[in-house]
Amino acid sequence: MPTRAEMWERLGSDVDVLVVGGGVTGAGVARDAARRGLTVALVEQDDLAYGTSSRSSKLVHGGLRYLESYEFGLVFESVSERRILMDLAPHLVNPLGFVFPVYAGSKHNLFIINAGMWLYDGLSLFRSPKIHKKLKPAEVAVLEPVLRQEGLEGAPLYYDCSTDDARLTLETALDAAEEGAVIATYARVTHFLEDETGRITGAAVKDRFSGEEKEIHAHAVVNATGPWTDRTLAMRRGEVADDANRGLLRPTKGVHVVVDAEKLPVQHAVVCFHPEDSRVLFAIPWGDRTYIGTTDTDYRGDPGEVAATAADVDYLLQAANTYFPQHTLVPADVISTWAGLRPLMAPPSDEHGESMNESAVSREHRIMVGVGGLVTIAGGKLTTYRRMAAEVTDTVVRLLRISGHLPEDLSDPKTDSAPLVGAVGWPEDDDHAAVAAKVRAASKDVLPEDVARHLTDSYGMRAFTLAELCAADASLAERILPGRPETFVQVDWAVHEELATSLSDVMIRRTQLYYRDHDQGLGVAEAVAERMAERLGWDGARRNEELGRYRADVARSRAWKQED
Repeated sequence: MPTRAEMWERLGSDVDVLVVGGGVTGAGVARDAARRGLTVALVEQDDLAYGTSSRSSKLVHGGLRYLESYEFGLVFESVSERRILMDLAPHLVNPLGFVFPVYAGSKHNLFIINAGMWLYDGLSLFRSPKIHKKLKPAEVAVLEPVLRQEGLEGAPLYYDCSTDDARLTLETALDAAEEGAVIATYARVTHFLEDETGRITGAAVKDRFSGEEKEIHAHAVVNATGPWTDRTLAMRRGEVADDANRGLLRPTKGVHVVVDAEKLPVQHAVVCFHPEDSRVLFAIPWGDRTYIGTTDTDYRGDPGEVAATAADVDYLLQAANTYFPQHTLVPADVISTWAGLRPLMAPPSDEHGESMNESAVSREHRIMVGVGGLVTIAGGKLTTYRRMAAEVTDTVVRLLRISGHLPEDLSDPKTDSAPLVGAVGWPEDDDHAAVAAKVRAASKDVLPEDVARHLTDSYGMRAFTLAELCAADASLAERILPGRPETFVQVDWAVHEELATSLSDVMIRRTQLYYRDHDQGLGVAEAVAERMAERLGWDGARRNEELGRYRADVARSRAWKQED
């Protein structure tokens, strides 16, 4: 895999499609288009999955709650895509049981909830990871003994999936690169290029590190910038590039908090209704941690500065303490937070001019071809990214055909069946433990069991290559932090094979030390930065800049603690 610097050097030639935005949808468009045989360049102003695509609830799900608003089409699409993603990335998309406790006086009674579960399974054509079960209170107490029992009438147990959203995005982009796409991160679009008729013919981009500028000429340009969509469209109109809130989107902020699993020891994801506003939340097991989320509040401001507030944290802890009264959480228990924006389509106001509640805004997506031919994808959700990308690429193909620039003999991209890079050769029985045992053996037992399992779950079949590197050099198997499974081989792999080019890329999105370590990785940041400096040729000034930027990222995660 070329490094990020090598990818930048490859930019500049004419392409069929230029994709602006390296989130999961943009990466999906690049993959789909490249697999069809189109020449593709993708540019991203920061790291892959920097925005929404690394700050989601980390779930691949059908959206059970959308049944209440009769969005059956969205649910059917989502559960269908859930099944596909389980096949495309079985190492990253894993079944997760959800316990849905129903209490006396709940908004919906147990009969209605169970009926909804049958509808949910039916919309998946009964291809859910497992069919739901009806649990009696005594059965719930066995499965989730820390859950409040008072007033409990029962709880369906149903199944969706968990995922590592940043890695799902990364592997999608890596597959696009293997098909010939140029994936250039830290390449900011400064303006669009236009011909004399006003048709967009590409974009000017600037390397955020060197300051070098290039022009990329393309026959079709896709705006897949998520929460930055309105700002990107403003650039097309020649307005101030950071003049946000133009009205196409209604971004809402979602916040999650992370605590020790022993502080909140749930075995399944637990569905919670907030006691104040009945907003649906989840408490989700995450290895040795548990995370709670998500909020859903309107946000106006710079998407890059979104962060949790003290009110957000209090809101989430209040819900957790209502459902788990024997494990009361206080702000000091919060290890880390993350906040992201949902790039939802702005709904029309009602007859009184009032906008609907944030949680009621549809998660449907929309594809628009604007004046000048700019293709914009907005809305949607993580689970349906592959389908959204396919629809965008279909639109691009139609535009290329109309303009006379469609290459001959396009291929079937098979994005619904071709596995992502880590899933090539993954066993049909989906036995993670068996693969991890073989990975450990490939390392000549240099890797401890927990590290081998961590590499397997993160990299899939590519973990064998990392294991072989460790077998050849045992120092690579050294833990970055004592007691944790992350190792230095991941740092080297991120730099050489995963386009990592900043300290935050590695600490936040290639590993998850930022979220999971009690000190959010600050204690080892210098060691990781030094290793990256050796491999990427950073001088002392660049190394210090990277440390400063990472410390600022951690400070943003902790900013809520400084509020009065």
